[in-house]
Amino acid sequence: MKLEFPRPEYPRPQWVRPNWINLNGEWQFEIDHGKSGKERGYQQSTHVLSDKITVPFCPESKLSGVEYKDFMPAVWYRREITVPDSWMKGKILLHFGAVDYETEVWVNGVSVGTHRGGYSSFHFDITAAVTAGSNVITVCAEDDVRSGLQPRGKQSERFYSHGCDYTRTTGIWQTVWLEQVPQSYLAGMKVVTDPENDCAHLEVQIGGEGAGATLTATALYEGRAVGTVASVVSGATARLTLPLSEIHLWEPGHPQLYDLEISLAKQGQVNDTVQSYFGLRTIELDGMAVRINGKSVFQRLVLDQGFYPDGVYTAPSDNDLRKDIEISMGLGFNGARLHEKMFEPRFLYWADKLGYLVWGEHANWGLDITTAEGLARFLPEWLEGMERDFNHPALIGWCPFNETWDRDGAKQNNDVLRIVYEVTKRMDPTRPVIDTSGNFHVITDIFDIHDYDQNPETFKARYEPMKAGGEVFNTFPNRQKYEGQPYFISEYGGIWWNPDQKDEKSWGYGDRPKSEDDFLTRYAGLTDALLDHPMMFGFCYTQLYDVEQEVNGLYTYDRCPKFDPKVIRSINARKAAIED
Repeated sequence: MKLEFPRPEYPRPQWVRPNWINLNGEWQFEIDHGKSGKERGYQQSTHVLSDKITVPFCPESKLSGVEYKDFMPAVWYRREITVPDSWMKGKILLHFGAVDYETEVWVNGVSVGTHRGGYSSFHFDITAAVTAGSNVITVCAEDDVRSGLQPRGKQSERFYSHGCDYTRTTGIWQTVWLEQVPQSYLAGMKVVTDPENDCAHLEVQIGGEGAGATLTATALYEGRAVGTVASVVSGATARLTLPLSEIHLWEPGHPQLYDLEISLAKQGQVNDTVQSYFGLRTIELDGMAVRINGKSVFQRLVLDQGFYPDGVYTAPSDNDLRKDIEISMGLGFNGARLHEKMFEPRFLYWADKLGYLVWGEHANWGLDITTAEGLARFLPEWLEGMERDFNHPALIGWCPFNETWDRDGAKQNNDVLRIVYEVTKRMDPTRPVIDTSGNFHVITDIFDIHDYDQNPETFKARYEPMKAGGEVFNTFPNRQKYEGQPYFISEYGGIWWNPDQKDEKSWGYGDRPKSEDDFLTRYAGLTDALLDHPMMFGFCYTQLYDVEQEVNGLYTYDRCPKFDPKVIRSINARKAAIED
């Protein structure tokens, strides 16, 4: 299967400009098994690569047209592009949604930048390297998921997928695009909404020489202006408070969003304009409850791995991103843990639009955090992801690490987790932070555990004492301490169900139910134990859909329901004990 021009939609919905060119589609491609391409001159603009690939799909995927599944130490991409004459009056930025893992980019044989990190977005100013008309972009990506020096998430460290590790992703896996901006331009924004004071606080970054320019922000609701503010720019950052004449709250299932227009003008002439949006909502920890806009909302979460049969890490279409959220909501879930992966901005956009709660997580598996070097490898990319995703109202918490197991007998360096937690809180004091989901907690706003007990009776019994102020169940009391935080089971279930799949390599948790009725009885028993617990603010079921050999999804890998969604919804959606 080959897509001539895949993923044509604008890749950054919260910061939209008209002057852009989508570079997805066919590129020249070559696998560099010896990482010797630079020595052989692959970066030279005249060098022709031996194969072709469809970007933005990774070479392991069917949609890429390559479908090479073995380890690739380095891969190369080459494409000729045309830059319009009119673009030469400003700056030209080359954007990459994500490239796994260490990237260097050349334009017309000139290196324009490097980036480390397989999940965060980045761009380079290539103005000095391009000319009007034809130009050549060359990209090299080096990748080694077995090194211990990079977050790999659920990408398999073995040749074959196994257990809960799946097909790898190497190189480009999100949209590549060009953008033209003026010499002085709007470079980015951070929004903190304040519904109690009828306003939103904006922190806008200015690129180029912005001093003396006028920055104007206007909020609109359903097309009508409901607030405006202007300020004279005096440096690289401008801070404004935008008053709002109408208050409409963003809530789960009721996603009321404001449009936002921002402009930068000098001497009365508009230099740059950006279209954005935001949602008004608050998050508060109150005893054992997590309140959204003052209401105790039970978080009915599901684990979403972000994998696709034909695209691996990359959704075949924008509609596939939206469909996954609609599937989940149809099952009675109101959100998801975005698991072991930074999801692309358009998934978060659809979560904003549909009123779907998400927890932001990094792909920490594979990274050795037993020494401080793990911090150096983890933190810069984590901060890039936080900066990119900060403004999404659907994102209601951060979880940088998941299940930080010991590595080769060495324990995690607790200072790595502590520093990441503290920096995350400093960067974003508005959201709760879980230091490491499941284990081993060091410092955390929320205490979560993972529990895959398949017996509803024993599952329920271990949480009974805490109802009356008794002992709180702790999976690893010798490694982590519960200190009264809000508490929930952030992974449970994972019920192995694949009656139509005969693959001997299939995998799930516990014993397989003997029938569909047996499955639903178990599912209801486990879920009821959490819904009915007055000290639980949520749950997260494993998982939304099967991924390759892991067959514990409520849907199959190709997104077909295994059960009547209405039956699952009836179990999930009823009122929880902790809800108002």
